[in-house]
Amino acid sequence: MLVAVYGVFALAAGARAGVQIATRFDEAPLAYLLSALAAIVYVLATVALALGGRLSRRVAAAACSLELAGVLVIGTFSLVDAESFPDETVWSAYGRGYGFVPLVLPVIGLAWLWHTGRKGTRTSA
Repeated sequence: MLVAVYGVFALAAGARAGVQIATRFDEAPLAYLLSALAAIVYVLATVALALGGRLSRRVAAAACSLELAGVLVIGTFSLVDAESFPDETVWSAYGRGYGFVPLVLPVIGLAWLWHTGRKGTRTSA
């Protein structure tokens, strides 16, 4: 389910950024490039979570961490300096335009990675 949600967000963010960059780039280049960055992070997380494996889990953890940092930094900056964001990004206002899922999703992803990683390292007595 987590991989599916990341896949949907990769598609949504990528499509939105693509249309915005192709049709209105001059209106809000920073916002549209940040949406494209979010899409790349979502694609990376989707693929890494789907593959599993040791390296993929590290990549997924890095992607989820970058996503969380992006949501927090861009979310805060978009509220403090709204003039810099004449149009929303996926991460603006902590993902308000997407029902705050961009804020919650990396936390769930990191928690899932931590939980499943701990299960794999436990030994029975």
